[in-house]
Amino acid sequence: MAEPISNSIQDYLKIIYELTRNEESASTNALAARLGIAPASVTGMMQKLSSIKPALVSYRKHQGVTLTTAGERAALEVIRHHRLIEAWLVQALGYSWDEVHSEAEKLEHVISENFEMRIAAALGDPERDPHGEPIPSAELVMPADKSIPLSSMQPEQEAVVRRVDAQEAEFLRYLEELGIIPGVHMRTLSVSPYDQVMHIQIQGQKKKVALGPAITERVFIEIL
Repeated sequence: MAEPISNSIQDYLKIIYELTRNEESASTNALAARLGIAPASVTGMMQKLSSIKPALVSYRKHQGVTLTTAGERAALEVIRHHRLIEAWLVQALGYSWDEVHSEAEKLEHVISENFEMRIAAALGDPERDPHGEPIPSAELVMPADKSIPLSSMQPEQEAVVRRVDAQEAEFLRYLEELGIIPGVHMRTLSVSPYDQVMHIQIQGQKKKVALGPAITERVFIEIL
């Protein structure tokens, strides 16, 4: 490759991967919103990443961007670093799940492959991070994830929480207060046809919990 993959480029590739994991292209506006920068800056970077050798993205004006094979491997590498670091911070250093994202954002760019392997070995090669997100394998293969949004549940169905699509500390703390964390079992009691508010009961708790779409669209479950 003509130049090393900088921290900034790694951030771009990681976000493109997240935006395109449903096999859709990512728009420059969506990337700009996630990165907090102007769409014109994103366009310039996409043109750069599509022209280097090997190209990291496939980009066409007004048609969005997708990762090339090289770009996907680079994205999975930094995602693996990030999620392993989060798991290590929780399991080895006693961090809570709402504290680890910002720390991992800094460390993901600087750890060596040897350090990555040592973390994985020390943790027993975990398959998921503290938020339930799957961790890419050492061969940079993303494990299959069959989870669906909690909003998909119907009354009287039972499910287990698999992952939470969130990074905000306050949101994660709120979910933990409710008892909604990966591994928890729950049952749907009712779903309002008017505002999609869902009433659930968490295993081991007597109280009922009311959840709106702002939560049920970001908590992913597997139906039992």
